[in-house]
Amino acid sequence: MLTRRHFIVTSAALFSAPIAASLPGAAEAAPGDWASWDAQVTPPGFDPAVTNPWGLHSRFLPRRVETNRSLTPGDIHVDAVARYLYHIQPDGSAMRYGVAIGRGGLYEPGTYTIRRKAKWPTWTPTANMIKREPEIYAQYAGGQPPGPSNALGSRALYLYVGSRDTYLRIHGTPFPRSIGTRASSGCVRMVMAHINQLYDFVDVGSTVVLYPGEESISA
Repeated sequence: MLTRRHFIVTSAALFSAPIAASLPGAAEAAPGDWASWDAQVTPPGFDPAVTNPWGLHSRFLPRRVETNRSLTPGDIHVDAVARYLYHIQPDGSAMRYGVAIGRGGLYEPGTYTIRRKAKWPTWTPTANMIKREPEIYAQYAGGQPPGPSNALGSRALYLYVGSRDTYLRIHGTPFPRSIGTRASSGCVRMVMAHINQLYDFVDVGSTVVLYPGEESISA
């Protein structure tokens, strides 16, 4: 049974430098409008440890934290109760980010695999979303073009079970003030400036574990 406690040793902040200084790797060149869009959603002088024009609680800013050393580097764990996403690092630590999760019964705990990544993706609501809230989603039945106002934001990680697309995503959001809440139609939302930094360090084939929300936790 999935639990949310076995992998966290402490959530105390262990870094103060920008994430880019903590993680290896080079930025990927972006074609067309992508670079200008990235600039629009990244605050000037962005330091992920302290930059917060979105008015988030400080605990939702990126932090390096300690985790259970038995966890697989590269995997992602989402604590639905605390609203944290953990990206496991080779040294046994993790980068922790604040997230929003699915509202009501739309959040789906489970174990998934990232089979696709996309920068500035097009978004198309599912048939169930359109049926459930046509006044919101019907206008995008043919797809919403990429850009800063797109529902998937600047980056998306696509979650699969085997070869089946679950239509669940970890993605940026044009509604950063939703971080820390239940707000989405099932996906895991992140601040766009935060997922932009995470994205380059996540590999296709990585495992994602979504732990149960409050109503699923038992004694």
